[in-house]
Amino acid sequence: MQTILEPYRELWTHRELLFELASRDLRIRYKQTLLGTAWALFTPLTMMLIFTQIFARVAKIDTGSIPYPVFVYCGLLPWQFFAGSLKGSVESLTRNSRLVTKIYMPREVFPIANVLSCFVDFMVASIVLAGLMAWYGLAPTWTILFLPAIVIVQVAMIVGFSLLLSMANLFYRDVKYVFEVVLLMWMFATSVVYPIHLDGFWGKVLALNPMTPIIDGYRCVLLDGRLPDPMAFGYASLVAVVLMLVGFRWFHESEYLFAENI
Repeated sequence: MQTILEPYRELWTHRELLFELASRDLRIRYKQTLLGTAWALFTPLTMMLIFTQIFARVAKIDTGSIPYPVFVYCGLLPWQFFAGSLKGSVESLTRNSRLVTKIYMPREVFPIANVLSCFVDFMVASIVLAGLMAWYGLAPTWTILFLPAIVIVQVAMIVGFSLLLSMANLFYRDVKYVFEVVLLMWMFATSVVYPIHLDGFWGKVLALNPMTPIIDGYRCVLLDGRLPDPMAFGYASLVAVVLMLVGFRWFHESEYLFAENI
């Protein structure tokens, strides 16, 4: 039991370093910019405007009673958190090679610090979603109380992926290039900008994507006033927990190989 809990204890012991690294990532990201963290609004807002013009006017996607701009922004917001976290985490070990090789600390702090900094961007960009909901007269209901559970599941999934990807890229540097292509394909296999219908063979294949229940979960509790589908969200939660546990265990057991692969 002590061996299983060791990575988490070390991370908790070095929590101040973790927060300092996350703060450093934010400072570097917005250094010498006029708008600072307001740039966190730029990507999801711009993509929302683009997809609104393409899909709402050309493809005429049916989103029921939810206005398409709100529907798509509510999907882009958690997706940008997911994609941005993984893009930054995949190079977090190689980017901090001097610290990895010369200073003793739990190496998990590097990918997780990147996730924390992206979470700050996620919270800032949420302001736009609140504004859109107010503009279209969409008031949250009691189901918003379930929102923290969805956020926790998504963070657990991101942390698990981040640990595995950062370690994989350390051993095989072409992982970051392959992952960029995979991430683009992954977005269009997820209900980010349009509803995913899980009928037929391809529907069953797409049902294996754990990000769709998470994004649908945000829309359910914020826009529809209902709880997420228990089976789909339960599946996503199970995947998130397994990924995080496997990520921590595998990462911790492989740390002794990091220095020679930097």
